[in-house]
Amino acid sequence: MKTIGFIGLGLMGEAMSKNIVAKFDGRVVVYDLNPDAVVSLVSAGATAASSAQEIAQTADVVITMVPRSEHVQAVYAQMLPFLRNGQILIDMSTIDPAVSQAVARQVAETGATMLDAPVVKSVPAAIKAELGIYIGGCRESYQKVSHILAMMGCNQIYMGENGSGLVMKVLHNLQVAGIQNTVNEMLVAADHFGIDKADFQQAISYGGASNFYLTSKINSLIAEDYSTAFSLQNMAKDVGIMKTLLDESGLNLPGVELVKTVYEQGLAAGLGGEDFCATYKVVQQKSLN
Repeated sequence: MKTIGFIGLGLMGEAMSKNIVAKFDGRVVVYDLNPDAVVSLVSAGATAASSAQEIAQTADVVITMVPRSEHVQAVYAQMLPFLRNGQILIDMSTIDPAVSQAVARQVAETGATMLDAPVVKSVPAAIKAELGIYIGGCRESYQKVSHILAMMGCNQIYMGENGSGLVMKVLHNLQVAGIQNTVNEMLVAADHFGIDKADFQQAISYGGASNFYLTSKINSLIAEDYSTAFSLQNMAKDVGIMKTLLDESGLNLPGVELVKTVYEQGLAAGLGGEDFCATYKVVQQKSLN
């Protein structure tokens, strides 16, 4: 593998691709609709591409990291005519598993292989190459690129056939959202009963309710700092994907409905661009009604 292509240089993609540029012994070609993002990567040592098609034509491995299902479909529609036997494509976006499976089938018709490899944790972990990565698709293809994934994350796990990585990512994020909602409610209750947020977090750390979300977000919640590491609108997207999976499978999970309501209210309140911990403001406001 002499050339890696990377498409999608947003908050996560920029950090992830910079780690590849720093660690890969070969050429890294990058593309994004935002030319400033491309300039930033070129400054770090990457080569600019003029289009997704160019990356498909030149790269042995192509990584995509874009926001939504429709963006993945659009990027792959541009690349499909130029894909060839032996290429491996790794979509690290978080999208609807059914969409990913459909795109993977289209890719397979060209002789190339597509993996879904969504990530967990946010920008600080992406910068440090400490992401967790869930992989779905051909195991043999995964084994060929596991060293590349290791350039971006310190933990990776193969979950099964195409779509399995995405299902696991959605399950992970919904568990985070459920924990988050409980943390939000208990922080509101703590404030109501005169317990300081910092004291609440310390007390929680002594028992079985200790959790990563509270530990990592408590300072932001105390400071009312909702600077975005992972946006509310992105988590709302993942909640929506989970709701679709439930509807398709016939599962009934009331906690998902509760979380979905909180996120819908956050979007309606114009909080979509803030960090997802801004759901605290939604729960706080609801508690006053």
